[in-house]
Parts: sequence; structure tokens; C-alpha cells
Amino acid sequence: MGAYIVRRLLQGTIVVFIVSLITFFTLQAAPGDPIEQMLGEGAVQMTQEDLDRIRDKWGLNDPWYQQYFTWIGNLATLDFGVSIVRIGTPARDMILDAAPVTLKLNAMALLTAIAIALPLGMLAAIKRYSFFDSAIMVFASIGISVPSFWAGLMGIVFFAGSLGWVPSNGTGTWKHWILPVAVLALTEVAILARLMRGAMLEVLSQDYMTTARAKGLAERLVVVRHALRNALLPVITVIGYRAAFLLSGTVVIETIFALPGLGRLFFQSVFRFDYQVVQGIVLTFTLLVVFANIITDLFYGLIDPRIRLR
Repeated sequence: MGAYIVRRLLQGTIVVFIVSLITFFTLQAAPGDPIEQMLGEGAVQMTQEDLDRIRDKWGLNDPWYQQYFTWIGNLATLDFGVSIVRIGTPARDMILDAAPVTLKLNAMALLTAIAIALPLGMLAAIKRYSFFDSAIMVFASIGISVPSFWAGLMGIVFFAGSLGWVPSNGTGTWKHWILPVAVLALTEVAILARLMRGAMLEVLSQDYMTTARAKGLAERLVVVRHALRNALLPVITVIGYRAAFLLSGTVVIETIFALPGLGRLFFQSVFRFDYQVVQGIVLTFTLLVVFANIITDLFYGLIDPRIRLR
């Protein structure tokens, strides 16, 4: 198991390196000048020599490879650079301030989705072709089809505006988290419920399930002890995979609900050409996804001993 973890960490390091290259070249090719964005109208009153001196200070006139390796070298000390927009503020501090909001939002959304979707999918499989099964499948189809930004806006209009049940933005109390968590978890509930239903149907039709029933085991024990554990393997695979989509979805959700997390900071930094902050956030997202995939793989061994032995 130790060798496997080391191998996965090495693979994750390669992924992070490739993502950092893609992010760097994308920002280099993006139109616009971060120095002009930083100076605003004051850039018009400055000479080209003044602008060049400022670019030299920030290292923007250096060759691309020098800029990239300088940034990579600074990462060894967890130095993500300094924000161009918030002059003098380390990008690391900005990311650390915003990260707890994003992690809390994603953790609550994922746990909510798992707690709702797995029982619904399991019951839908047990009650196959019933009204309950059909209702769950209709809900899943709607949940997958509805865009997150539209669901978020409609939630604000009805539940925050018309009904006044919950706040529409901010993170002041637990009520502020209800709408963003619900909207972010909606698609995940739909996907995981459908997947759980399909996995349970496949397992319930296996010969060893018939054998377990023939031995006189109660149906509840047959479902929980034999069917559920085997049906969870493909579901756990997708849960780790969907963690990446949850993180990307926070850009939209945090912007709509004005949550001071990494998603909103990323959105603002892209439009302000704050390269150091954007690169730091992308790297942080990549590390979180790699870590989530490793944790998912480790869960395989806990659920299926055959995988752990291999």
C-alpha cells in the first residue's frame, strides 16, 4: 500500500507540472496588460520608459521561460508571488483567506449529495419500475439538465426574494449556506442517484444474490451486506471524479451568491490580469483534485479487500 501511495503521488506531481505549464502559457497568450490594469487611467499619463521600468520590477519583461522557472522555484517555499491588483499582498495569503469558504462549500455539497443520492438510488433499484423509481429518474433527468447558474438565480428570486426564507448572499450564518449548497449539490444528487440505481440493479441480478436469498438471509441483510458494498465501487469512482466538477462549479456559485471563496477570487483575478493569483488558484485546485483521487483509490481497498491485496 505504501508503494502504491508513493506511485500515485509521483503521478500527481506530473499532473500538477503539466497543469502549471498549460496555465502559464494560457495567461501569457491572453490579451491585455496587467500593468495597465493595475495603473488604470494613470497609465495614460506615463511614458513608455516608466511602464517598462514597472514591468521590469514585476519581471514581466523577462523571457517566458525565466518567468516560469522563477515561479516554479518560488513554489518550493510556498511563495505564489505578489498580487498585482492588491499591491504588496502575497497571493498565498489571498488564497489561504479564500480557501476555507470553498472547502466548506464543497464538503457540505458533496456530503449532502452522497447522503441523499445513495439511499434514493438504492431504493429506486429495490422498487424497480414503481412510481417511486420513475419519480427518482425524472428528478435525476431534471437535475442533470438544469444549469447551475440558472438554478442559483431562480433560488435567489424565489427563496430569498419572494419568500424571504434564506439570505441571497454572504456567509454570516448557517442560513447563508443553504442555497449555494443546495444548488451545487443538485447535479451531483441526480448523477449519483442514477449511478447508484444502475449499480444496484446489476448487483441484485447476480447469482450470489440468489444464493444469499436461498440460504434464508433476510432481504435487508442481503441488500446491505452483499449488494450495497459491491454496488459502491463504481459510485466511489464517480464521486472522486465529480470532486473536480464541484471545484470548477464553485466559480459560478460563489460569484452568484457573493461568497468570498477561491471561485470568486479566481473570477475576479482573471478579469484583472492578476497572473500570480490565477496561477496559484489553479495550482491549488489541481492539488485538491489529485488529493481527492488518491483518497478515492484508498477507499477502494477499504470496501473491497481484493483490491487492497493487489
